[in-house]
Amino acid sequence: MTAGPLLERRMTELTEGHVPFVRATVVGGRRPAGARPPAPPPPRPPPPRPGDTALVLEDGRIEGFVGGRCAEATVRVQALRTLHSGESLLLRISPAAEGADEPEEGALTVANPCLSGGELEIFLEPLRPAPRVRVRGDTPIARALLAFGPVLGYDVASAGADEEFTDARAVVVASHGRDEEPTLVAAVRAGVPYVGLVASPRRGAAVVAGLDLTEPERARIRTPAGLWIGARTPGEIAVSILAEMIQDVHGSRSRSGTSRPGAATDLIPVTATTTAGATTTAAGTGTGTATDPVCGMTVTVGDGTPYSDRGGERRWFCCLGCRTAYEADRA
Repeated sequence: MTAGPLLERRMTELTEGHVPFVRATVVGGRRPAGARPPAPPPPRPPPPRPGDTALVLEDGRIEGFVGGRCAEATVRVQALRTLHSGESLLLRISPAAEGADEPEEGALTVANPCLSGGELEIFLEPLRPAPRVRVRGDTPIARALLAFGPVLGYDVASAGADEEFTDARAVVVASHGRDEEPTLVAAVRAGVPYVGLVASPRRGAAVVAGLDLTEPERARIRTPAGLWIGARTPGEIAVSILAEMIQDVHGSRSRSGTSRPGAATDLIPVTATTTAGATTTAAGTGTGTATDPVCGMTVTVGDGTPYSDRGGERRWFCCLGCRTAYEADRA
């Protein structure tokens, strides 16, 4: 399906809700050379055409159409990777691609043995919401953060007294002792990935120690907030805090080693292979990848991924056909 009114409306809804997603658009394809359809042809969806569009959400769900189940499996894996990197990608899918999985500049060719010939070219465009940053306080440092943050593309605003921070990426308390404790506790309990307190090392440690939080929760608070760059003025201190946020947004994890479930910047896992051939993910990501033992495809492991526990070892598959073939002849 092309990006019609329904899909456009859905993209607007996701954007306004600060939900990250990838727009996948078919930009080209090639039918199998000399291929003849079987007689009679089985019922099947039409092949994807240039302009067909789908949205890939952070949990791996695909809304729209860019190909059958096998193509979707490859699109899902690569789309989630672009959502993590933030960089667009031209994805070429071929049944037997020479040089597959060797990335070019802005392009990647992947072998997908499930495709019945031909090729697909799909443009993957990650659309990530601007990180929401909330600042508590009306001090020179707080005002500098409010002024500089939008330059980085951040959604920066002053934090209200009773704000719950459910969708914030960062909360900075720069109030010089006013209403610090309630804001810090609320931010930590809301699972905000970056929580910073502007204070001297001695005072900051005393404030954090007195909070009604567990020790691991207290360890998540950055104080003094900001990277050590020799900052002196309020503007320079604000820059050091924003620099620490940038470092955090682009891959650094919180000091406790935890991440906020479902957070926009914790979407794509760093995977590690297990003995079953599957992969595990970093905490809080909820998705991983595995290798289909029948066709060799990389598939995203999620709630709807076909799997088999035959032989006492769980294996995941790109489609029910591969699972059936595996269970019929596991060797």
